[in-house]
Amino acid sequence: MELDERPRPKGDLASQLALESLDSFSHHELDQRIALLEAEIARVAAHRDKAAAHRRAAEALFGTPSSQGSGS
Repeated sequence: MELDERPRPKGDLASQLALESLDSFSHHELDQRIALLEAEIARVAAHRDKAAAHRRAAEALFGTPSSQGSGS
């Protein structure tokens, strides 16, 4: 089975991270964690922007779904 074909686990990882206690982390470990999370935010934002650009290109080429059934 391909990685993308597996069912997603219940709940997302961000929610799980939010529940984790940070008391045992050192200042340096917290800085590293922040850097990793900021990098993940940038990755997700870039993917979102790419998907939005792809959708806009498709809508420009094929029209929006609501405008296709208006019959001229």
